[in-house]
Amino acid sequence: MNPSATLLLNGNHAVSWAARLARPQVVPVYPITPQTPILEQITEFHARGEMQAEILTPESEHSVLAACVPASLAGARVFTATASQGLLLMHEVLHYAAGARAPIVMANVNRTVASPWAFWPDQTDSLAQRDTGWIQYYSESPQESLDSVLQAFRVAERVRLPAMVNHDAFYVSHSLEAVAVPSQDEVDGFLPPYAPAQRLDATIGASWGNVVTQDMFCRHRQEMQQAMDDALLAAQEADRAWGELTGRTWGLVERYRCDGAVAVVVALGSMCGTAREAVDQLRAAGRAVGLVKLRLFRPFPLQALRAALHGVRDVVVLDRNHSPGLGGILNQEVRAALYGIESPPRVHGLLAGVGGVNVPPQHIVKLVQDAVCRAPSPQSTWA
Repeated sequence: MNPSATLLLNGNHAVSWAARLARPQVVPVYPITPQTPILEQITEFHARGEMQAEILTPESEHSVLAACVPASLAGARVFTATASQGLLLMHEVLHYAAGARAPIVMANVNRTVASPWAFWPDQTDSLAQRDTGWIQYYSESPQESLDSVLQAFRVAERVRLPAMVNHDAFYVSHSLEAVAVPSQDEVDGFLPPYAPAQRLDATIGASWGNVVTQDMFCRHRQEMQQAMDDALLAAQEADRAWGELTGRTWGLVERYRCDGAVAVVVALGSMCGTAREAVDQLRAAGRAVGLVKLRLFRPFPLQALRAALHGVRDVVVLDRNHSPGLGGILNQEVRAALYGIESPPRVHGLLAGVGGVNVPPQHIVKLVQDAVCRAPSPQSTWA
């Protein structure tokens, strides 16, 4: 398909289309619910001759990522996808890929982690990987997932760090909507072939993986930090360029009806769609409430978040994840980002939707109404 088109796609198939349009040369994958439709659609593209990548099907997710790293270091554009336990099985190699500065792009379908065994939307799987050195995007819709995968390739290859695009199981992965699929020519212009000057190549004598001294290791981590800092600007540039090409921009931090807001909900992923409905209901009732959606979680857009929440009295953080002994991960990240600013807002951390529990708009309305009437707790509370 060369011309752009509007197709009825679920979130997983939107990701598959993005992978196809990015022209990856190597795609190692292993099936896992609810990620499997991504793999199935990619293999269908490949079987019909519409995708020229080398598709690898190793025996586990650990092996999948172990195959991604050398392929990327050899100069190939690499894509993969996983979910939940698969991502946890990759954990060791996630660190390895980031340290190797391999710009792999991965789609992760957020799903509960065992035990007990379940298949519901929950972001603990990817948030538990926040310190591995991967760029992390969170998507609210199939359209945003398609656009984010393509932007992630551009950002990852510019700063030479791997990137993960996350969307919630079923709420996004299996929800159908009309998705604008750009033409191949448009994507080729946005995402030129990946041709790194530094790569594993016998003809140029490059190598990788040597044992290093303490000083070399420390310097390497500083360079990774600089790359993460650079990723903030690279992500802004990629989103701006994508907007000029397609008319769609998503930002790194989105403010929804925040003008004059005295209370603001902060959330990730599909929860933001429900929160918009709640904000509309609260606004209709005369309550000055807004929504701040964090699309980029790593690198954390600290300054943008501070600006978005400037002058707000109450911040209500909704966490669809759970860190036992800590509470909500996003709550702690937001608190840390706001620490030390002048006249900080009161931050209310609420564990809402953990394990995929449904959180309807009316429930969020009540959570906000209750939160602004009480002093915040230093810990997250179940909601």
